[in-house]
Amino acid sequence: MASEYVFISDLHMGGDEQLTALDFEAELLDFLAELEERGGDVELIINGDAFGLWEYAEVTGTAKLDRVIEDHPRVFEQFRATGEAIDITLIPGNHDYDLACYTSYIDRLAAYNIVLEPVVSITREVDVDGGDEDETPRIWIEHGQQHDANNRMPDWGNPNALPVGYFVVQRIVAAAGRYSGRAKGDWLRDIQSVAPMEEIPRWLLSNYFYREMSPYLRAVVIPLLLFFNITLLYLFGTVLEVMGILPSAFFTDNPVIHALGIGAVVLEFIIAINIVIIAILLLLAIPLWLFRRDLRKTLDRFGVMLSGVRVGQGDEPFLRAARDVLEANSDVAVFVYGHTHRASLTRWGDRLVINTGTWLKKLQHVETWFSRLPGIYYPSFRLNYFRIFPEGDRIVVEYEEIETDQSLDPTRFQRLVARRPPAAEPIPARTVIDPNGTLETPDGAFERDSDTGADADPGSGKPFATVDGSDGDRADATDRTSEERD
Repeated sequence: MASEYVFISDLHMGGDEQLTALDFEAELLDFLAELEERGGDVELIINGDAFGLWEYAEVTGTAKLDRVIEDHPRVFEQFRATGEAIDITLIPGNHDYDLACYTSYIDRLAAYNIVLEPVVSITREVDVDGGDEDETPRIWIEHGQQHDANNRMPDWGNPNALPVGYFVVQRIVAAAGRYSGRAKGDWLRDIQSVAPMEEIPRWLLSNYFYREMSPYLRAVVIPLLLFFNITLLYLFGTVLEVMGILPSAFFTDNPVIHALGIGAVVLEFIIAINIVIIAILLLLAIPLWLFRRDLRKTLDRFGVMLSGVRVGQGDEPFLRAARDVLEANSDVAVFVYGHTHRASLTRWGDRLVINTGTWLKKLQHVETWFSRLPGIYYPSFRLNYFRIFPEGDRIVVEYEEIETDQSLDPTRFQRLVARRPPAAEPIPARTVIDPNGTLETPDGAFERDSDTGADADPGSGKPFATVDGSDGDRADATDRTSEERD
């Protein structure tokens, strides 16, 4: 066993065309070089989705990894150098599930001093002082895709047994990589950072409006949208005038408005257009509502959501899985997973659940100052890693974020109209637990349905741990609008 374990995940290196771009290459090289310089009895564990092999449509089979190596030679040479100083272990996720299907990958990665363990989960022991030799505390490590219905592998190791998530990535994400060069800027390749999948249409609309739309058309549309609320107020005031609640000429023939001259004509023209739009929307609202309601009922009978896939589970399925592992294995002190791209640390008594997050760009949906303008997906990076090591008879978990000078790319107009995104909740830099301590999950967090025995409310999206420490502590590094990655 190593004396220290370092965890990262969800690098997603590789993909067709612009998807292979690695925004964080410099930071990753520095991180690996620092581990090389430190050396010692350390093991770096990449718990899934190191590579974006699903994002290739033009390359098949084991040639996918060759393409990743060809596109990122500096990274793999640094892996080789770092692997001479410390141990490097890799387990597959869903996006690099191919690693579990072809044994040739083991030797291919071994050439760069990366040990591939093509299994769903692994464990590592932590050598604390004074521990029971028969029950050395362990770390349970997995990627977590098996708890996601859209990315669960029906037959682990079978390259032809693929979940629905694979086909979504192939049809949408890989296609975006191939066509990203046609967009104004490289925003289309950020599709792999959009989560959940249901956000993709709204994200496309936002980028069309702010990036792809003709500036002349946008100059016409923006006033219409900005004055939409004024139009609603105008209509409401007109009704109040007709009812005698407001004096006449308060809205419909206001002398102050007429004093604006040509400005009054423009304002009245915009209001007239908006009134027409509102009338059309009202006429269509009832039949569209009836159609949507009937379609949803029909799809529900077939067990399908309107989007075609069930998403938005948040981290609850993964926390339930962690609970099951911790309850069934008293020697497991820390449960580590990734997949959802939301770095977090959840404490239940003296047990920890860690999400290793992602090194990809994160997109956070924020509203604009003007309610009728489309929301904006604000980009950010949270490059991070966790360290786990013994300290006497305790286990220490340290969390560190890597500074990056990556330039974020909202347009000037987006920065002007966007609200400030809320800051991510901090994760403790240092957490100490007693491996012989108790497991205390929050009261009511895992209530079971009395009839089915299933966990209640699996999609509520509420965190399972409180921040005040009464039942547990959760530091969740997530934008609340994001759900699952896939």
